[in-house]
Amino acid sequence: MTTDTASYRPPVMGSTHAVSSGHYLATAAGWRMLEQGGNAVDAGVAAGIALNVVLPGSTSFGGVAPILIYSATRKQVFSISGLGRWPKAASLDHFVKNRRGRIPPGVERVVVPAAADAWITALIEHGTMTFEQVVAPALEYARDGIAVSPQIYDALASFETNKGRFPTRDAVFLRDGRAPAIGETLKQPALAGTFERLVQVERQSRAKGREAALANVREYFYEGPIAEEIVSFVREGGGFLSMQDMVEFRIGHEPPSSGHFHEFEIHTNGPWCQGPAFAETVQILAGDDLKGLGHNSADYLHLVAEAIKHAFADRDAYFGDPDLVDVPIRGLLSAPFAKERRTRIDMKAATPAMPARGDPWRHEGRSQPAGYAYEPPAPRNGNAEPDTSYACAVDRWGNMFSATPSDGATVVVPSLGFTPSTRGSQTWLDPRHPSALAPWKRPRLTPNALLAFKDGKPWMPFGTPGGDAQIQATVQYFLNIAAFGMTPQQAAEAPRFLQWSFPDSFWPHVYTPGRLELEGRFDQAVGKELERRGHKVEWLRPIAGRANAICGIAADHRTGTLSAAADVRSEAYAMAR
Repeated sequence: MTTDTASYRPPVMGSTHAVSSGHYLATAAGWRMLEQGGNAVDAGVAAGIALNVVLPGSTSFGGVAPILIYSATRKQVFSISGLGRWPKAASLDHFVKNRRGRIPPGVERVVVPAAADAWITALIEHGTMTFEQVVAPALEYARDGIAVSPQIYDALASFETNKGRFPTRDAVFLRDGRAPAIGETLKQPALAGTFERLVQVERQSRAKGREAALANVREYFYEGPIAEEIVSFVREGGGFLSMQDMVEFRIGHEPPSSGHFHEFEIHTNGPWCQGPAFAETVQILAGDDLKGLGHNSADYLHLVAEAIKHAFADRDAYFGDPDLVDVPIRGLLSAPFAKERRTRIDMKAATPAMPARGDPWRHEGRSQPAGYAYEPPAPRNGNAEPDTSYACAVDRWGNMFSATPSDGATVVVPSLGFTPSTRGSQTWLDPRHPSALAPWKRPRLTPNALLAFKDGKPWMPFGTPGGDAQIQATVQYFLNIAAFGMTPQQAAEAPRFLQWSFPDSFWPHVYTPGRLELEGRFDQAVGKELERRGHKVEWLRPIAGRANAICGIAADHRTGTLSAAADVRSEAYAMAR
């Protein structure tokens, strides 16, 4: 595929600003902020909160929201973790002894809600608008209702199929026990009421100034009545969250993790999420002539799949909350380590299972710490639980915003209309694992934000939903542009593969060695050659939702134009002017 190849959707281009997200109504919310004079952060937060309303099966206002922001005035990329911590009363022993080594669905998985803090912190530190302004579209969607689209219906139908599993969710989203049909209206009055309460707090604090009023909104959520309602609901259900946890929680800030691929520099969040695996993967591939291999040839797919396998082996062995775990991130993202990992790839044969971990410690000039005792897990069958969405924005001043909100509706707090984050599901109960459960520890998160530079200039925010498929999809999207010269829209639509030769991040950490999924648009001969090399190939539909919903916005500094992309695998949409 080249730049003169047609895409299913036309390129969305502009010279002033652009927004793209996982649902057209969220994109419209972000667009409204840009047209009203807001910046990329205002637009991104508006789109993100709108996703919390229009994609209830994928995101929650009480969930997670990792964020990256490029500030044009400060010429710096900022990372906001948007990830909660395990309550201080939670323990690994509880799940091992009292839950037979399982992390059951429900409030026992609840960690401190983080998305609200992430959105508000982004506005305070980098935005220009009030909470009332950016929440207005989401409030309207929740209060007045939205038309149930096919994507929304699929989520609500899954709630109906699993009726009784989460009774409070049933009460919010089902009508007489059934999901509203496509074209019917979905209203969320409790969630609208939550937004209205927060708006009222801000209005009462307006005389203090925008930032102080926003801080009061945050305080009302984490230290006031909303926190009390969340904690009461979780504790009554047998969860561990306390008011002390809510009051003491603060969103994480840290320098972004970064990697290089030729003239491109890619920033992502820290090793509390899987984002650095993206950087490691593209660095492993940086020394190869990918274009010479041929786009989506057997050699190309084999190499990229094996590079991802090696990065994911290191992800499993080393990633965790850096506040509590010694993560050798400098070694993992060093160029010599990437070259070393590349030598482990056999172009003639697939690694039959997850490869052995590398040794990043020596690339930091030190030995493996004495307490490090990781052992790779054994294969395990089961089903994964992917959710999540994505939003990005670029404004007329050159600011960029990238966020990946998540945590679909399960244990909905009835009075509030949202689910407090159940990201405890992305935790291990093996004490040797770097992401093993511990009090006040952050689980290792799949959602991650991405923001790339080209030739030293801010170039493209991009991302996707999809659990452990996120890195795989974004790597392919990025290479489609960086190595093969596609437009962002072409890159988002191109056929995609997914390999599953690693333990899934969601409990119970399904692990199916050798499994490689190909969308049906790949050449059948390519699939057979991959099988000959040892991949266990499974075929998906030609355009498969399982392969995610990429969104991105690329800035061309030579022409001054923006090109926004939205995947055809979902109801993602982009707008630009």
